[in-house]
Amino acid sequence: MTTTTDATSAAAATTSIYSNGTGTAPKANQEYNSQLFLKLLVTQLANQDPSSPMDSSQMVSQTAQLASMEQMTALNATTTSTNQAQMQSTATAMLGRNVSWTDSDGAAKSGTVSSITFSTTGKPQLTVGSSTVGLDAVTGVTTATTPTTPSPS
Repeated sequence: MTTTTDATSAAAATTSIYSNGTGTAPKANQEYNSQLFLKLLVTQLANQDPSSPMDSSQMVSQTAQLASMEQMTALNATTTSTNQAQMQSTATAMLGRNVSWTDSDGAAKSGTVSSITFSTTGKPQLTVGSSTVGLDAVTGVTTATTPTTPSPS
């Protein structure tokens, strides 16, 4: 049975983990979730009623859920990193190629990619003439045509 003291201790544990000194809670992330889970588990174990202790199967289940959450968080980070590397590779392959895109006014444009910038958001920006085009705005890619000079006869 949980007492009022247990609920108060758990609330205090939650407040101390999420307190950032400004009175607002920071964004939840995997680190806070793990810390919060462990803090609440320790608080629950320390304040449990000795006549009806916590069910060990529940503790194992909760620990397994935490491990699963941590693995999914790691997988998400890996997927994000792989996606960013793929976008950078794709953008790099477009150097010197003709690309087509639709500008913000809805006009179809095209030109040769002269350089690429990797922004802090991870989305590559292509420089085409005087325009900056996001990789996600590109609608077509073709091999750049080189002007041919007539051969002397």
